Amino acid sequence: MVGIACVFDFLDGMIARALNVYSELGKQLDSLADMVSFGVLPGVMMFQFLQMSIMRNYSEEILNSGGNGYANIDFGIFLLIMPYFGFLVTIFSAVRLAKFNLDTRQTDSFIGLPTPANTIFIVSLLFAFKQMRNWNYYELIREYVMFNQYFYLGLAVISSLLLIAPLPLFALKFKNFSWTDNKVRYIFLALALALLIVFRFAGIPLIIILYIILSVVNNILTRSKTQS
Repeated sequence: MVGIACVFDFLDGMIARALNVYSELGKQLDSLADMVSFGVLPGVMMFQFLQMSIMRNYSEEILNSGGNGYANIDFGIFLLIMPYFGFLVTIFSAVRLAKFNLDTRQTDSFIGLPTPANTIFIVSLLFAFKQMRNWNYYELIREYVMFNQYFYLGLAVISSLLLIAPLPLFALKFKNFSWTDNKVRYIFLALALALLIVFRFAGIPLIIILYIILSVVNNILTRSKTQS
């Protein structure tokens, strides 16, 4: 469903530009739809990731607490409220979408991580972890990543900050197909395809990380050319 939402999110803008149609109402409705698909959903998933990890790691203590739940566990109150930190993603997604509607600089590129990319990263973790069951280091991944509530807590904070960070990121919008004007896009698409072929589903979160890294490198190179 997330994949379908991403496809339609890409197509609606492309069709609007091709037909040269625009309305303020359509702009707001588009952000409202994005908020549900790319704001609420990743927040709920982060909540579930955190809750699942805490229950797995502290289930014995909770069961033996004599009905006091988290009361007899060190940092019990913090563990109780920790899953709700997942909704930081939802809050910052709302801020990101509101800023996008007001920011005229984001017509040909993005400032901050787009909400669809952030959602793809979070959702793809489910499929990536399933595929990693056959990897040699699966037990380490399972222990320190898959069922580690602090990993998800850190991910919720970092992804939330990336959504509103003043970080220019290139958009996959081709005004033409020349190599000179689209070098970073062609390099990204080639490397993304390679990651999918080699790692399959596990390559999807790596593609989002690649997107951020390539954008940073492209910004540095562009700034160097401008100053020279």
